[in-house]
Amino acid sequence: MRTSMPWTPLEGMTPGPDRVNDGFIACGKRSDVSDSGDRDIAVTVISGARTDVGLRRDVNEDSIVVGPPVWAVADGMGGHAAGDVASRIVADALSGLFGLSPQELRPMNVQEALKRANDRILTYTREHPKTRGMGSTVAGIVQVHLGDAPHWSIFNVGDSRVYRCFENKMSRVTVDHSEIEEMILSGEITEEEGRTHAGRNVITRSMGSDPAPVADLWVSPQTVGERFLICSDGLTTEVSDHDIAEILTTIEDPDQAAGALLDMTLEAGARDNVSILVIDVRGAGIEAVENTQPNVRSPRGLG
Repeated sequence: MRTSMPWTPLEGMTPGPDRVNDGFIACGKRSDVSDSGDRDIAVTVISGARTDVGLRRDVNEDSIVVGPPVWAVADGMGGHAAGDVASRIVADALSGLFGLSPQELRPMNVQEALKRANDRILTYTREHPKTRGMGSTVAGIVQVHLGDAPHWSIFNVGDSRVYRCFENKMSRVTVDHSEIEEMILSGEITEEEGRTHAGRNVITRSMGSDPAPVADLWVSPQTVGERFLICSDGLTTEVSDHDIAEILTTIEDPDQAAGALLDMTLEAGARDNVSILVIDVRGAGIEAVENTQPNVRSPRGLG
């Protein structure tokens, strides 16, 4: 398997394995059983994950974080300007939340982690001028506590997305920070037209910006039976929301659902890297299991 350009961790960052074309994965230790606020009810959070280089790219610039207590996708930008470095920095900063329990975490911890990530990207580009212009999107969910009850802190910067399924209905939680999203919201084009529009890759907020981007952040009570999808635009530019919803509402196992979404993306042409996380909140009495090891595929012909 071919490794990409050498990478030196920033001060304070946890050194990891050499970056490879598979993308970077940060994993928590186990799935989580947390207090839902009712002492007689516990919830189990389980997840499935996929990240793939796609069929057109040589390097996977995506990074994923698989919790607990944080699940996130970062989609690096910059190509030879080291987009994979930028997404790795974002994932590394968010994985710093692994040291806190959901009972300790607050929404401000998420904001602080994103601020650290942005600062580290800017520092890296100053120290490595050839990487100027690199950046990353990010979207994710974090288990936090508010008012002694478990909540989700849902966030995004750029066009990576978070969807929520509940009672067999899927809705998009996040709003893309992109020119295409602005055109859709203004009624200039339809969402379907936006998926193939020439300007679909132009985003209006990204990590690695100066001044720092303002992340959209929502807080929602944790609810048994809900399912989240976190993904890079490598999925949503190839697969319609209708088809995504069909998979999420018919395949019960989160790992199998993530695999089915990846298969659908590859069948559609997979012009970009694609990363997919499917996270389920299940009720008491369901055995806690380890998070499924993310499935990663090397670039074709490279390993």
